[in-house]
Amino acid sequence: MSKVFYPKSLKVLKEGYDFNSFTKDLIAGIIVGIVALPLSIALAIASGVKPEQGLYTAIIAGFLIALFGGSRVQIGGPTGAFVIIVYNIVQKFGYTGLATASILAGIILVIFGAFRLGSFIKFIPYPVTVGFTSGIALLIFTSQIKDFLGLYDSAPTEFLEKFPYFIRNISNINFYSVFIGLITILITFFWSKKFKKIPGSLIAIITTTILVSSFKLPIDTIGSVFGDVPSSFPPLHFPSINLLTIKKLLPSAFTIAVLASIESLLSAVVADGMIGTRHNSNTELIAQGIANIFSPIFGGIPATGAIARTATNIKNGGRSPFAGIVHSITLLIIMLFLGKLAKMIPMATLSGILMIVAYNMSEIQHFIKLRKAPKSDFFVLLITFLLTVLADLTVAIQFGIILSALLFMKRMSEVTEAEFLKKEYYDTDEEFIATGILENNNPIPKEIEIFEINGPFFFGAASIFRDNLGNIEILPKFLILRMRNVPVIDATGLSALETIIKSCKKNNIQIIISGINKQPINAIQKIGLDKKLGKQFICKNINDAINIAKKNLYN
Repeated sequence: MSKVFYPKSLKVLKEGYDFNSFTKDLIAGIIVGIVALPLSIALAIASGVKPEQGLYTAIIAGFLIALFGGSRVQIGGPTGAFVIIVYNIVQKFGYTGLATASILAGIILVIFGAFRLGSFIKFIPYPVTVGFTSGIALLIFTSQIKDFLGLYDSAPTEFLEKFPYFIRNISNINFYSVFIGLITILITFFWSKKFKKIPGSLIAIITTTILVSSFKLPIDTIGSVFGDVPSSFPPLHFPSINLLTIKKLLPSAFTIAVLASIESLLSAVVADGMIGTRHNSNTELIAQGIANIFSPIFGGIPATGAIARTATNIKNGGRSPFAGIVHSITLLIIMLFLGKLAKMIPMATLSGILMIVAYNMSEIQHFIKLRKAPKSDFFVLLITFLLTVLADLTVAIQFGIILSALLFMKRMSEVTEAEFLKKEYYDTDEEFIATGILENNNPIPKEIEIFEINGPFFFGAASIFRDNLGNIEILPKFLILRMRNVPVIDATGLSALETIIKSCKKNNIQIIISGINKQPINAIQKIGLDKKLGKQFICKNINDAINIAKKNLYN
């Protein structure tokens, strides 16, 4: 069994880390740092915080995720998945509320990892993941239309209210802003197809910033909206946390934790597939928790593993956590010495970059593909998507998971069969034939009925069990419950079984259980149901069960 917390950085050093490996990681880290620069600034602004806070996050959280993480090549920082939830928290509770929620989320993530819950995150249904990811992408895209069009009035935050706002302000469109936004999209899109080493978003920023500055185009820049971009970290900030604050922000913190878990582990799985390694999911969650605890202390926002930046790291030769550390140091150097130049970046440029980010994370192909999936899966996808867009991401994830669980239980209950065995079935049943119980013209007396359960015996199937047993026309003396094909039983199944045993006792019917498996018998023994039934009436196979019934019938 793997250790709960064993950072890959330690493992790499233990295996032996040479200068050649460091050179590759150095080059990859510098390139990823350059890639992360425009994204960190753009994602921070889209999240409703200051541009430099995206840099703080990429530097601090990126460093800690690389140092303590369970993946060799994970690159951490702000991501598109957090934009909407962070924006909503900032609007409701301000940055102090966001910092508190991030720290709480970090603690939850550490708990997830410490209790080995890393492997359970993968059980979040795929339609739920695609639904909220597509919803987030649409919200990011629409949130950038205002800056893309160069509108000055504040845009409404509600999704449906944005479109009347755009129609009302159609005469106020700044075509210089639209021009810069389109150039940004074209450069980012086509440059990335031709040249892999240098990111198109960086070329777009340099090109459009020079254009706007040289021709003095009348459009908003980071400086005109936010002022100067600091070249240093702010004073350390420790938000006060009390029970009232925890109660108020815990739902948001839990959403951040779940999103960070999904995003980081999905990124780690993708990375494993690219370089043929295995990540430690529990260590990764603990590292994500540490990063999200310390990021707001340094003025940052929530962070997680970034799939695109991780893939860029791998493609450029990064093979150890030290590439991620170099990425953070690169951003730190840029912030210290070139941070003031960031104020010249046009807002339309950042909106164009984020529109590309939204398109890339939209999962549009997977969304369309899921239309051909079972209707219930597509229904979950659609509900999660609509709730993300029209209501709240927290509600969407919770409702999507609950709805998926209910539909899963319904499917499983449909798989489970519970019915009386007809007499003609006995001659074809392999267990009856193997035991030879019907040989020598030895029929099963009419006072003995056999009821077989096939499939998981949980709350979804318990009602089928009760309904079918309730259809007995002539009460037998002995009722054999054949459970050889019952792999598991839950509390509701046990309750249904106990109710049937009590009901049969009142009607002088003796229950006999046949062929019960390990999990169900353990569950029955734990609640003492075996004693109520009588241990002698729990049999290994149908042969023993019928013989016991006959013996008691004729005595």
